[in-house]
Amino acid sequence: MGDQLPIRFQEHAQLTSLGVNAASIGFKTLTMESERFICVRENVNSQNQVVIIDLNNNNEITRRPITADSVIMHPKAKVMALKAQRQLQVFNLELKTKLKSYQMNEEVEFWKWMDVKTIGLVTPNSVYRWSIEGESGPVKIFDRHATLNDCQIINLRASSDENWYVLVGISSRDGRVAGSMQLYSRARSVSQPIEGHAAAFAELTLENAQRPTKLFSFAVRTANGSAKLQIIEVDHQEGNPPFQKKAVEVFFPAEAANDFPVAMQVSHKYGVIFLVTKMGYIHLYDLESGICIYMNRISSETMFVTAEYEPTSGIIGINKRGQVLSVSLDENNIIPYIINTLGNTELALHLASRGGLSGADDLYVARFNQLFSTGNYGEAAKVAANSPRGILRTTQTIEQFRQIPAQPNQLSPILQYFGTLLEKGTLNKFESLELAKPILTQNRKPLLEKWLKEDKLQCSEELGDFVKQYDTLLALSVYLRAEVPNKVVLCMAENQQYDKILAYSKTVGYQPDYASLLYNIARTNPDKAVEFANSLTNDENGSLIEPEKVVDVFQSQNMIQQATSYLLEYLKGDRETDTALQTRVLEMNLIHAPQVADAILGSGIISHYDRVVIGNLCEKAGLYQRALEHYSDIHDIKRIIPYTHTMQAEWLVNYFGNLSVDQTLDCIKEMLNQNLRQNLQIVVQIAIKYSEQLQPHNLIDMFESFKSNEGLYYYLGSIVNVSQDPLVHFKYIQAACRTGNVREAERICRESTYYDPEKVKNFLKEAKLSDQLPLIIVCDRFNFVHDLVLYLYHNNLQKFIEVYVQKVNPARTPEVIGGLLDVGCDEDTIKNLLLSVKGDNLPVDKLCEQVEERNRLKLLLPWLNMRVSEGSQDPEVYNALAKIYIDTNNNPEPFLKENEFYNPRIIGKYCEKRDPYLAFICYQKGQCDYELVHITSENGMFKHQARYLVKRRDQALWGTVLVESNENRRELIDQIVATALPECSDPDDVSATVKAFMTANLPNELIELLEKIVLENSAFSDNKTLQNLLIFTAVKADPSRVMDYINRLENFDASDVAEVCIGENLFEEAFTIYKKHNVDANAVDVLIEKMGDLDRAYEFAERSDRPEVWSKLAKAQLDQMQVKEAIDSYIKANDMSNYMEVTRCAAMDNKYDDLVRFLQMARKQSREPYIETELLYAFAKTDRLADLEDFLASPNIAQIQEVGDRCFRGGMFEAAKILYSSISNYASLAQTLVHLKDYQGAVDCARKANSTKVWKDVNAECIQQREFRLAQICGLHIVVHAEELDELVKTYEKNGYFEEIIKLLEAGLGLERAHMGMFTELAILYSKYAPDQMMEHLKLYVSRINMPKVIRACSEVHLWRELVFLYVNYDEFDNAVTAMMDHSVDSWEHSAFKEIIVKVSNLELYYKALKFYLGENPLLLNDLLSVLVPRIKHTRVVQLFEKSDNIPLIKQYLISVQDTNNKQVNTALNELYIEEEDFEALRDSIDHHDNIDPVDLAKRLEKHELLEFRRISAHLYKRNRRWRQSISLSKEDRLFRDAMETAAESKDREVAEELLQYFIEVGKRECFSAMLYTCYDLMRPDVVMELAWRNGLNDFAMPYMINTMKEQFSKIAVLDKEMNELKEKVAKQESSNENAPANLPMGGMGNPLMLTAGSMMPPQHSPMMTGASFSPNPSMGGF
Repeated sequence: MGDQLPIRFQEHAQLTSLGVNAASIGFKTLTMESERFICVRENVNSQNQVVIIDLNNNNEITRRPITADSVIMHPKAKVMALKAQRQLQVFNLELKTKLKSYQMNEEVEFWKWMDVKTIGLVTPNSVYRWSIEGESGPVKIFDRHATLNDCQIINLRASSDENWYVLVGISSRDGRVAGSMQLYSRARSVSQPIEGHAAAFAELTLENAQRPTKLFSFAVRTANGSAKLQIIEVDHQEGNPPFQKKAVEVFFPAEAANDFPVAMQVSHKYGVIFLVTKMGYIHLYDLESGICIYMNRISSETMFVTAEYEPTSGIIGINKRGQVLSVSLDENNIIPYIINTLGNTELALHLASRGGLSGADDLYVARFNQLFSTGNYGEAAKVAANSPRGILRTTQTIEQFRQIPAQPNQLSPILQYFGTLLEKGTLNKFESLELAKPILTQNRKPLLEKWLKEDKLQCSEELGDFVKQYDTLLALSVYLRAEVPNKVVLCMAENQQYDKILAYSKTVGYQPDYASLLYNIARTNPDKAVEFANSLTNDENGSLIEPEKVVDVFQSQNMIQQATSYLLEYLKGDRETDTALQTRVLEMNLIHAPQVADAILGSGIISHYDRVVIGNLCEKAGLYQRALEHYSDIHDIKRIIPYTHTMQAEWLVNYFGNLSVDQTLDCIKEMLNQNLRQNLQIVVQIAIKYSEQLQPHNLIDMFESFKSNEGLYYYLGSIVNVSQDPLVHFKYIQAACRTGNVREAERICRESTYYDPEKVKNFLKEAKLSDQLPLIIVCDRFNFVHDLVLYLYHNNLQKFIEVYVQKVNPARTPEVIGGLLDVGCDEDTIKNLLLSVKGDNLPVDKLCEQVEERNRLKLLLPWLNMRVSEGSQDPEVYNALAKIYIDTNNNPEPFLKENEFYNPRIIGKYCEKRDPYLAFICYQKGQCDYELVHITSENGMFKHQARYLVKRRDQALWGTVLVESNENRRELIDQIVATALPECSDPDDVSATVKAFMTANLPNELIELLEKIVLENSAFSDNKTLQNLLIFTAVKADPSRVMDYINRLENFDASDVAEVCIGENLFEEAFTIYKKHNVDANAVDVLIEKMGDLDRAYEFAERSDRPEVWSKLAKAQLDQMQVKEAIDSYIKANDMSNYMEVTRCAAMDNKYDDLVRFLQMARKQSREPYIETELLYAFAKTDRLADLEDFLASPNIAQIQEVGDRCFRGGMFEAAKILYSSISNYASLAQTLVHLKDYQGAVDCARKANSTKVWKDVNAECIQQREFRLAQICGLHIVVHAEELDELVKTYEKNGYFEEIIKLLEAGLGLERAHMGMFTELAILYSKYAPDQMMEHLKLYVSRINMPKVIRACSEVHLWRELVFLYVNYDEFDNAVTAMMDHSVDSWEHSAFKEIIVKVSNLELYYKALKFYLGENPLLLNDLLSVLVPRIKHTRVVQLFEKSDNIPLIKQYLISVQDTNNKQVNTALNELYIEEEDFEALRDSIDHHDNIDPVDLAKRLEKHELLEFRRISAHLYKRNRRWRQSISLSKEDRLFRDAMETAAESKDREVAEELLQYFIEVGKRECFSAMLYTCYDLMRPDVVMELAWRNGLNDFAMPYMINTMKEQFSKIAVLDKEMNELKEKVAKQESSNENAPANLPMGGMGNPLMLTAGSMMPPQHSPMMTGASFSPNPSMGGF
């Protein structure tokens, strides 16, 4: 145990292995507020991220793209606080909501979570607390002290009540890190500056203290190197003993001269201070005494952040390497460590008591016994009260104190003991019960209640049972605290707290017997029983009781009202599954309360009951309407129907909806038969309501069968508006007419669309109504006008004809006129009728059509003239007049030309066959183009057509007449040229005509036309448009005329014409046009671009000598790659605009000398960076380094870096050197010097550049040139970058420079920026090229290497010893053990193997290791098994060694584990003992370890050659109650004593008597006598006397007989005495009963009170109500 530590040290995570950038692991970028979350701010690929690591969730990583100055996670929940400059925000990550935000007025230097609701903020001037609840902002607590002005704030802490705060900061002073603290009292508003590095608040309960003592501890290392931990009391509580200030030295090793405390956490559970230093040392101090418990180094790196580790009440922290480490007390080792190593028993006792730790139990017991034996009961009580885990707080201790008599005028020891326990805290189960007994006996119940409220007592079922004898409410409180649900429910029921039973049962998950409970409640409070039953049934998780049982409970006590109330509540929802219950509730109420049943049925809340049963019951109860509701048989219905007068009419109508069609019809026929007048109304209602089901034709037939037109009218009137049945509409019209409702018939005739018009028309004609309006409407709607006119005319009803055309539908007048004409009516009558029609509703076109069909159009002339005189503009009127004028030849031409109202197309069409010229007039007036073209072409009227086309200007129309397929086109063109155009004076007409010819693609005709217009001195000769058109047409049709036109014409558009010529490849004509009009730029464009003649263009440029011409020529020359000529042209034009293209082409043609001239010219005009940059590069290309240096010396805006890079890429290293030197670009200069072979200079420049890429390039070149010294200098700047290391190593390895790269990495290990990759790569290189140095390197730097990578390397090169070492340090114990076994020659070592094997997680490796040891090191097996005992399965081990027959090798192991009483172990060990003939060991094994097959073993041993083994066999038979077999073996070996003991133990009289008979038979008289003694209780005296007398053994049997007689006489004497005492007692009782008065027992102890005793009969409570079957009567004493 000496090597076991008092602490547990655990690594929870390695942040770099989780993907956290090592550069982000620091105080400014990483925060940890508790053991749950770690928060890191990173920059990945130029993007800011926040990494959240959940240590409680398998190190789950969450990355969020957040930019903030600081991020802290909530100690418990997924709540994140962000700080960006002065903006503070708090977010709930799970709910994705913002909880709070605030804009500070000053910078926040430090912040942290003070508790789960508060954030502490530290600004340059003040300290604030900010609650995340509510809407309030940060509240200032205090101002910062001046001593912290220049400090970096590292912590802010507060006491639990927030009355004290401490602010901690550090600063650099005199070459050391000094600590400054500000202690602030909120109650006093006072601050005190203190020198210190770490601090914490704590609470500690001292001995005899009423409340915890508040302590403040802090640690400091001063300038002289001394360090102290101080513990002081703050806010002393009255009644508490004072706490003496503690100041203890803090030890720092010599190698930690610059070390200082950085963090402090106090374990509130154990009262231990955890102090962590910067260099990774951990110090443990006792909070109460200040004693140093332990000190060690836990990290070689700086611990920069810590927090309390709540799971073990320890400390957790993170070091610079990214290790997340925790330290806590080892509960199993701390106390033994303090006792054995520190030798401080008092500290061990205090710490064990405070934290309930094991290891000091014996000390506590010894001290308690010592104090108790010396009579110091008070101190002994304190020791028992403070014992760890309550080891002394047992019933034995209570009995010890109880048995001590109380001293006069002193408190009894037992009460002293209980008082001490109460001061200490809560009493346990036994103590609470024992204390409650005297308290309640003395009637001090308030005191017990007080202790319960203060949680001083541990409640239990036993305590509740005892308290219940005195107070059920108090007992209920105890049962609730003790979580005894059955007793809680009983108490609640007894106290009528029914509403709480269900809630409590659900809370604790208890299921009472609700049926019995409800029965008892119903007996005492029926209404409450209903409420309770409803709550049981309506539970949110489903019904807790079957409703049938509830009803049974109520019905068993004849509680119909309560049962009904419950069932109505339960049956809400009308579920089909509740049929039986619905029937039951109606049945019980129809029998006992029919009115209630009627109300239930009327409410309709239930519908799934047995309708037949309920119908019969309703009929018996006189509820005929309800009975009719439930009957479905027609005979039942007929039996009830005589009672319908007692039913509601509305209900009766609704009832018929339940009957079939046939049943309904039968019923209503019956009703009409009985009393038609009385029942007609309700029958009509039924017919209306169920018309769709009964079918209207059935109902119509029924009403007609009873000749009830009135019923038919009212029935059909209700459905006619919604019916589409023609029969319904027709019969309704009939009924309406027959009942005199003509207006209704008129309405239907007008509105309905469903009746058969033919049938209705015929009926109305036959009906001979006085008012023919319905007939008129039908004929008008369905186009029976001709029939109507015939009918009315022949029946002398002419007035209705006038009504029809004047009032009903004037639009039908044409048909009426036509009909009258057909019947030969007089013309005057018709004219009068026509003149009587007023308004504009008369359709003139139809009227004319009707009259025109009968050749009577002239008949309308008076009426038409009247319409014209009235001012009508109706085209139809004037169309009719035009036709009359044309037909009568009444001068129609003026009318057609002047009138604006007729339709030209209609009249034109009318005139085509009569007079084509009149048709032309109409079409021309109406612009009916195509009709006009058709009529003129058909009749040869081309002159009219030509004039019309020119004036019309319609290109679409021109397109139709000028189309090639027109056979009259030539005649038309001749008329246009000869007549139409010469007559024309409007330029637009000419233009439209020309355009039409162009569109029709008639160029020759167009040229002919235009020459006549333009060249023959017409009015349009100077028209620019026509001149352009002439040239354009010639270009298209006859290009040979173009040049002549260009020379003859002057007023054309030169630019447009030239463009057209160019488009038609007439380049000479275009050049001539430009030249004629002095457009030189365009002219030279034609020469260059179209004609491609640069020589002619050059001559033209010299002749014109214009800059723009030279520029265009230069551009063309440049395009032809005539770079020199182009540059000359650009210089003549003084044009630098195309400098980029010139530069590109000159570079392509390598004309840098000419380019210099151009760029110098351009630079004079514009100081562009591009120009100067290219000029600089041209100097370099032409090797004009002097000009280059002069240019650089002068002011310039050239991109020197770019030029330098181009020179570098082009191999112009001297120029590049000059350029890079001028801008101090050491990175590029270094690379340039490498190419110039100046390696030392390159290294110097690389050092100035300090760029990884530069170092890599210089290093690679130095390696190639074997300049290893310079390469190492470069390499040391590369290896510190982890991402570059792998490539560097590969470079060296590829070139075979193994020693050089090893030396480089060895030199780099001492660098400040040395990282894990360097140590890892060096280890891999050692494994490959220097394996002898590998182990030393691993031992020195095992914590700084990437173990998986090195493990792979060692495995590849077969360095098994090093591989095992790595596996062990990487906690890969399974792999370590496997490697040691697989490569035992190189890597196995017994002691190391034992240490590792117990740490593996794969249990199979234990058995693999046993096989390995069996094969290679069998003598060490027991040593190995000794450490595996707690971890292996003993059965499997035994089976393993049994298979190989090597059980003897593990004998020591089997003995050590036999206490587990494993059958396989016992069997194997017993077999081994048998083989070794060790009967004593075998007997001991069998006696103490009974998990064997005893019968099988006994059978094996009963034939053994050694007596002792056969004796063991008999012993086994005896243990297994095989008495006769055991005795038989003992008799065979003459072991008579064993046989007698076996017989006595069997308790079998028959076995004993058989053995007694055996002894007589073999003549063993002494054994006979001994048998009587040994089996005394089994022997029958009569049998013994008989055997002794028969075999002459009276002397040997006499002692037995004497003793038997003595026992008999003694028993008789005792019985006699008891009988006498009983007789005396009975006699005294009879005497006292005769003298007592004959009164019944009244209230008193043990009897019920008068109020509850009823008629003096004992109350019959069910067990469910009382809670127990028996409880002692207090008046008669108890237990």
